[in-house]
Amino acid sequence: MRILAIGAHPDDIEIACSGTLAKCVQRGDTVIVCHASSGNLGHVIIPPDELTIMRAGEAKKAGSLAGIEVIWGGFNDLDIYENNQEARDKMVDVIRYANPDLIITHDPDDYMPDHTSVSKLVFDASFTATLPNYKCSVHKYTKDDTPAKLVPIYYMDTLAGVNFNPTMYVDVTSTIDLKIEMLNCHESQLVWMKEHDGIDFADMVKTCSRYRGYQCGVDYAEGFKQCQVYLKGTSKRLLPE
Repeated sequence: MRILAIGAHPDDIEIACSGTLAKCVQRGDTVIVCHASSGNLGHVIIPPDELTIMRAGEAKKAGSLAGIEVIWGGFNDLDIYENNQEARDKMVDVIRYANPDLIITHDPDDYMPDHTSVSKLVFDASFTATLPNYKCSVHKYTKDDTPAKLVPIYYMDTLAGVNFNPTMYVDVTSTIDLKIEMLNCHESQLVWMKEHDGIDFADMVKTCSRYRGYQCGVDYAEGFKQCQVYLKGTSKRLLPE
């Protein structure tokens, strides 16, 4: 299968579903991660231009650890608005390029505007990308307007699991160490979170995975909800066990 995971910022995917994506690669899937934003505002000291370069390197390093292709949505932090065609077309271009069998993205009820905007953009673009006669204005990754398939969307866990009740779990016990190793690649964020907010972010993420594991009877797990709308449901188990 081909799997596309779209997060708002570099590190969002590592936090919420990298253990699952690593298992997908291990079973032979092609996995593409799209970081919608550059992450340029994710620090209180490092200037945005410098941070953009730094976070791109961190994201590529994290992806390489699991054999994941990393691409970019072309936004900056807090500059993701779902109610305009250019933004939607950036996502259409990504989806048509990836041509996925399933998409993973943020829950619509997440904690900050970039996350919720990405969730809405992915929902809208995942339908638009399937229309053969829709002419996309963005061709960063695609060469033409070949349509994508209409596929299920899975919403990944919110930060710290707040207000998120999974309907599906993936056992990531075998990939939890890799998940944390991937997260640790985002050094600019982990150091900042510890110095600025007093949070050991890697420990928090591992603890959340442990908690999801308790919920489903394994050591570590990641939780998901399937987008339940017409034509996006499936009776198949597409995510790993």
